Amino acid sequence: MAKTIVIKQVGSPIRRPAKQRATLVGLGLNKMHRVRELEDTPSVRGMINKVSHMVEIIEEKG
Repeated sequence: MAKTIVIKQVGSPIRRPAKQRATLVGLGLNKMHRVRELEDTPSVRGMINKVSHMVEIIEEKG
């Protein structure tokens, strides 16, 4: 069973650089308060670190 991580968007991408908006879209988060369960990989962790001010980690499974 693969490890997963549940993240929620809590910050708005308005007035943010295009790269940060694209990172949110890549994570599946492009509207406020969306929640996604993603596989816990180094690439996903890196994306979360880039937009850590706009997302929060709800739970880590596995």
